[in-house]
Order: sequence, then C-alpha cells, then structure tokens
Amino acid sequence: MAGGESQTPVSLSDRELQIIDLVATGLTNQQIAVKLEISKRTVDNHISNILTKTGTENRVALVRWALQWGKVCLNDVNCCSIPHRED
Repeated sequence: MAGGESQTPVSLSDRELQIIDLVATGLTNQQIAVKLEISKRTVDNHISNILTKTGTENRVALVRWALQWGKVCLNDVNCCSIPHRED
C-alpha cells in the first residue's frame, strides 16, 4: 500500500473518530476546535495521535485510510457496507 498506511484497522476512540470525520469534511484544526469546544492544541494532539495510530503521514492520507476502512462517509460514498444491486 502506498504511503505507509496501516494495512489493518486500528483502535480509535470515539473522539478520534469524530475528529477524523471533521477532517474529512475539510475543516481546519482551528475550526474543529471551535466546533467541539476544545482547544486547538488538543485537536493538534488528537491529529498527531491519529496519524501515528493509522500510520498515515498527513490529512489527505488519513482521509484515504478512513475511507478504505469505512471510518467515514462522504457524499454517500462508503456509507453502506452492503452493496445495493438492481437486477
């Protein structure tokens, strides 16, 4: 896999998953901090921990990882684990 991303799913806290979801929507760390009513430094620390846990190097790689492992849902992409088939 390119970018050294983790080959296996990792254990993330509910807060970390919430932050990944907000990163995937395009929010900056400052915007995430305001939305979650926490400090930017706390968001920075969460992002750093998430990148380490997932083996990703940046926010783009993190979002790619999250999509691969079904951790986020963007514009109806990755929102359902059961494919819908029409015959």
